[in-house]
Amino acid sequence: MIALDDTDRALIRALARDATASAGALGRDLGLSQPACWRRIRRMREAGVFRAERLDVDAAALGFGVTVFLGVKLATKGRLSLQDFERAVTAIPEVQTVEHLLGMYDYRLRVVARDISDFERVLRRRIMTLPGVGNVDANVLLSEERRPGPLG
Repeated sequence: MIALDDTDRALIRALARDATASAGALGRDLGLSQPACWRRIRRMREAGVFRAERLDVDAAALGFGVTVFLGVKLATKGRLSLQDFERAVTAIPEVQTVEHLLGMYDYRLRVVARDISDFERVLRRRIMTLPGVGNVDANVLLSEERRPGPLG
């Protein structure tokens, strides 16, 4: 674990708002020189504070108007069952996230679809046929008001 000071945390918040901001612009906002700001970013990147730089795509703008969270309980649990399920589910393009859980469900999936009938097709033809799938519970996303910010 890396030790972070208040300036590092401010830098993380600024990058969370705009990951394309230059080290010079970030430095000016935080009272740092461009080289000092770049060194801090590089140090945090090398320490694994930043996992990846990703493009935040608006699914609705691409024609995916429905988001559904699925709770999946596997019929059988074992190391091979988990690996088989994870390998198969990550190959489905409509499945955006796969979270392995402890609790009522074994996995939570975030699935996007063009509409409800498209989601039904994905559910019946792709998800329900995955190895080990037992019970599935669906929750349709109505709105997303808040996105989590950085921890720093």
